[in-house]
Amino acid sequence: MSAAENVDTAGLKRGIVIKDDWPGYSLDLFTYPEHYHEDIENVYIPHGIIKNRIERLAHYVMEDFEEDQMVVLCVLKGGYKFCVDLVEFIKTLGRNSNRYLETRVEFIRLKSYLNDQSTEDLHIVGSSDLSFLREKSVLIVEAIVDTGKTMKALLKHVETFQPKMVKVAGLLVKRVPNTAESLTDYIGFEIPNRFVVGYALDYNEYFRDLNHICVISKTGKLKYKI
Repeated sequence: MSAAENVDTAGLKRGIVIKDDWPGYSLDLFTYPEHYHEDIENVYIPHGIIKNRIERLAHYVMEDFEEDQMVVLCVLKGGYKFCVDLVEFIKTLGRNSNRYLETRVEFIRLKSYLNDQSTEDLHIVGSSDLSFLREKSVLIVEAIVDTGKTMKALLKHVETFQPKMVKVAGLLVKRVPNTAESLTDYIGFEIPNRFVVGYALDYNEYFRDLNHICVISKTGKLKYKI
């Protein structure tokens, strides 16, 4: 994989850096739903590499959260697979060590994309009452962070409920102008500004059933555009 660990002063928590010229893997090397054959260009990050990186992020979380309890705030819908795998790795680490980090998982659904464009407004779908976060150590789990407008708005909302501590885990952080990398404490992969789908990331609710993270094709964008 044409990527290298970013080992700057922020340390290994800053993610695996995928270069701008990374072409991805040929679709012929992997299995995926056949009906998406013309709709994706390549496998950008294979499922196995995703899972291995999440396991490493679980180690970082265990090191940083000193208390025995943590509230995981999963951002739906795109973050659910990342959240499930991250929490499961945290539980596995606890069962195999002398310290168990109890996790309470809560969900919040945000909507800020239409087709492949981020909109200006953040919409919280469902209840916006997060009073259960008061005096708690909180880990926000988000699938992808780009400009950070959505994450900034969410953090501002969460802080009104006076949590004890808040950290953010982002599976993907895009390199875009004014990127919000500094908002994210644990990064899986830093990627170029390409629209990716799979591993619960969608394009108008399609492609969530892909296990791999893939680059959507022009055909796919046109087929599922609303």
